[in-house]
Amino acid sequence: MQRLLALGYSNNYTLAYQSRVGPVQWLQPYTDDKIRELADGGVESLVVVPISFVSEHIETLEEIDMEYAELASECGIKEWERVPALGLEEDFIDDLADAVVEALPRMEQRPLQEINEGRPVSLRVVNDLVDLSSKEELGIEYGPYRYKRSRFGLTPKAEVINGRLAMAAITLASLLSYSKGNLYNEVVAGRIPFGWW
Repeated sequence: MQRLLALGYSNNYTLAYQSRVGPVQWLQPYTDDKIRELADGGVESLVVVPISFVSEHIETLEEIDMEYAELASECGIKEWERVPALGLEEDFIDDLADAVVEALPRMEQRPLQEINEGRPVSLRVVNDLVDLSSKEELGIEYGPYRYKRSRFGLTPKAEVINGRLAMAAITLASLLSYSKGNLYNEVVAGRIPFGWW
């Protein structure tokens, strides 16, 4: 921050959330709405800092670099830059390694053995090993996610049942296609498993 001030930047900033998909409400303000709002307020230059992404992926390369950049241009923002993700930046990797080394002395033998053997470990165990901030300070609660009925009326259990029925139907259709001797041709044609129905 001091380096930015020394360079003459006042560092006006705003926070927005991306990756909203479908009709489900997401964290707000939405990035696309915020871009329009900033443009309407006369902002012509914008530097995007994707603080929650440590690597380049579809949300940085596609959503920010292409979709949001295009929206910004359409709204009148003339200069658009994105700070690259940390990726394999040496200082970042060193900090991650330091956090692991600092956590190891506090680790119980059982989780340590599970990690060494590559078995899944509860994120709660992993989070408790790193002193970034206490969960109480951040207001994080443990426990199962409290699902609510979506506006379409599907609960998580209904979603699981629906998914299993869909998998069973695809498996059955694939078996029928195979029994008719045309599974390979259907796959090559991109019609599996319903092309023959």
